[in-house]
Amino acid sequence: MSTRATVPAITPNWFAMVMGTSILGTAAATLPVSSPALDVLAWAAWAVATVLLVGAVAVTVAHYVDDRGAVRRYLDDPGMSYFFGAQAMGLLAYGAATLVVAQPLLGEGLAVGIDAVLWILGTMLGLATAVGVPVLAFTRHRVAPDAASGAWLMPVVPPMVSAATGGMLLPYVDGELARTLALACYAMFGLSGLAAIMVIASVWNRLSHHQVGAAAAVPTLWIVLGPLGQSITAVGILADNAGDALGIEPHTLRMFSLLYGVPVMGFALLWLAIALAITLRTTRAGLPFTLAWWAFTFPVGTCVTGASQLAKHTGSVAMTGLAVLLYALLVAGWATAATGTMRHHLPGRVARERVTVAA
Repeated sequence: MSTRATVPAITPNWFAMVMGTSILGTAAATLPVSSPALDVLAWAAWAVATVLLVGAVAVTVAHYVDDRGAVRRYLDDPGMSYFFGAQAMGLLAYGAATLVVAQPLLGEGLAVGIDAVLWILGTMLGLATAVGVPVLAFTRHRVAPDAASGAWLMPVVPPMVSAATGGMLLPYVDGELARTLALACYAMFGLSGLAAIMVIASVWNRLSHHQVGAAAAVPTLWIVLGPLGQSITAVGILADNAGDALGIEPHTLRMFSLLYGVPVMGFALLWLAIALAITLRTTRAGLPFTLAWWAFTFPVGTCVTGASQLAKHTGSVAMTGLAVLLYALLVAGWATAATGTMRHHLPGRVARERVTVAA
């Protein structure tokens, strides 16, 4: 006998909305320029992200309780398993937005506490996906030779987000805890960065030999920007906050952040140009809506925060202008993804997706 449950079948990739909306607020608050309009946008984005996170977590928990086999099915699905990384990054991105944007409202203690809890949970989940999903891919999943896509980055990018957001927590801890946190952040920077290099090379190789492929998968090309921009952000934040904990001169860490960040930003801009050109070309032929459109948000947002770090450390007018220009692109990407989601998924389609459970 079976019954119809009343819980929407929300999949892990829905957390991309939390990621994209959270970084919309964080990027606005950390731009090297300021204005009342940016302040309003940052607060609005944080408020919307709060609603999205609470809703996504509540429905996800209810869905997993209602359908005990859901997690296993998603992990066994080569296309969906990668997006468990979105759940981890949703927690991390919202925690960072709370620390940066909402501290005046919540107070330092509560804002830091929320961020710390979400950082621990997001980091644990992110490390689990960074290990577990590749193990599944290497041992159980069967994929075609031309299957490599930006989505393959989703399980290995969360530790890079942890590296950046963990660096933001360093001013609030000291002693051995600060030293351990700083070392963990640099280790996760390397863990995620090296894994991302291998995946990006696979994506480039696939594009070179098999071309773009299905139109619906084109937005996943933008995910490549995520580890690039987030790594620049991470080394910049750690340069400011990790020196005392590690007993290293801040100037040395800032030199490393610039020697790493500027070349990687160059490659990020190259990839942005390629992804934008392919997306515009595909749009003219017809770009169907999927939740992959949210790849127009968080990856671009990491490039905004990366450019803001470079502008902060160099005083460069060009980097400041780049950060502002990329933020405008982020706003456009968020508006595009949000409009598409409301038109195609909310509330009608999600409400009609019911989970069948055995009774």
